[in-house]
Amino acid sequence: MSRSLNKAMIIGNLGSDPEVRSTSSGTRVATLSVATSRSWTSRSGEDREKTEWHRVVAWDRLAEICEEYLSKGDRIYVEGRIEYRQWEGDDGRTRYTTEIRAREMIMLGRGRGEGPSSGGGGRGRRADVSPVQGEKQGSESSSDDDEDFSDFSDDALMGDDDLPF
Repeated sequence: MSRSLNKAMIIGNLGSDPEVRSTSSGTRVATLSVATSRSWTSRSGEDREKTEWHRVVAWDRLAEICEEYLSKGDRIYVEGRIEYRQWEGDDGRTRYTTEIRAREMIMLGRGRGEGPSSGGGGRGRRADVSPVQGEKQGSESSSDDDEDFSDFSDDALMGDDDLPF
């Protein structure tokens, strides 16, 4: 039996505030629009940049955390799986979408280097759903506010490392 893997990990900025709604059964759902950018120099020496937009969907407690703590411009790490959906629109045409179903989300800071949780010595706030529970609706997630990520500040990453190679 062979194994497969469906895993997406992105770090980007929110393009808008989370859109949060409830299903008919009361389950909370948050939809996030996350931008990731890459930069490169073309063969002609011109600096180029491309931004990709990702639709991220969070359910249950993770959706509530997104609603409470996230806003446009925030930098986040999202981990989840890629899902493809299709439905019939109001005009009768079949619509398609690709989404990342979030299993874990870490708040990295406000915008580009602003706010208390970014930059040197800042703390990331983590929200995740365990892999077993994350597969079911009605799962609970935990917020791990006691983790200290100050060792991962820009200053700590820039110096000499202690790797033996």
